[in-house]
Amino acid sequence: MVKVVIFDLDDTLLWDRKSVETAFHETCKRAAQVVDVDPMVLEEAVRDEARKLYASYETFEFTKLIGINPFEGIWGVFNDEGESFQKMKELMPGYRQDAWTKGLQRLGIEDEALGRELAELFPAERRKHPFVYEETFRVLDALKDTYELVLLTNGSPSLQQTKLEITPEIAPYFSHIVISGGFGVGKPDPSIFEHVLNTCETTADEAIMVGDNLLTDILGASRVGIRSVWINREGDEMTAEHAPTYEIDHLEKLLPILDELK
Repeated sequence: MVKVVIFDLDDTLLWDRKSVETAFHETCKRAAQVVDVDPMVLEEAVRDEARKLYASYETFEFTKLIGINPFEGIWGVFNDEGESFQKMKELMPGYRQDAWTKGLQRLGIEDEALGRELAELFPAERRKHPFVYEETFRVLDALKDTYELVLLTNGSPSLQQTKLEITPEIAPYFSHIVISGGFGVGKPDPSIFEHVLNTCETTADEAIMVGDNLLTDILGASRVGIRSVWINREGDEMTAEHAPTYEIDHLEKLLPILDELK
């Protein structure tokens, strides 16, 4: 019998991808007011430059271990404990500015001042546009009195807490919130899943993991014997190596699965 439901945060409960896309749209729209540039082309250029820059830093292996992507780097402050986070805090302001400046340069625009302006605007726009899936609270409300709910998310504690602060209705549903940057390693490492089980004083067969990422949520759960539900809203192809116990395309379809497992 399932007693604990473990939820991923980004693109499972929060629609992080839409928030990032909206922040890019608004920031690139501002650029187009200043210079002759196609906002969509600029966004593609900045995303590409950001990925390349991010991978070049000495902190890259750490960010992979914790699960912090390049587009979190261009708005997070990383005011967290630990040498690697402090290094990120030092690097990220320059990274943000360089990503936007180099993106402009790829389109033939040499304007460092505009790059600085856009680098400051993007984090503000990201904070202004938190999106939650329309079914998120209906599902949490349906489960809160029957199951212990746990939030297990990869990322920097300061950044993930910021996401929860700008969507303050989410955190109260959860008895525990486990963030990889605070634990020291991220999903799919088995130890963070074992930590959740120990924290909840439960066993793998009494828990179920719900998440959107086959390579982190589903693979990690399978490594410790936790059943998993893959929320596949985009109709992505499933790889057998990371096969979930269940696959759904809408979060409310979790409810009959849990009823079946009672």
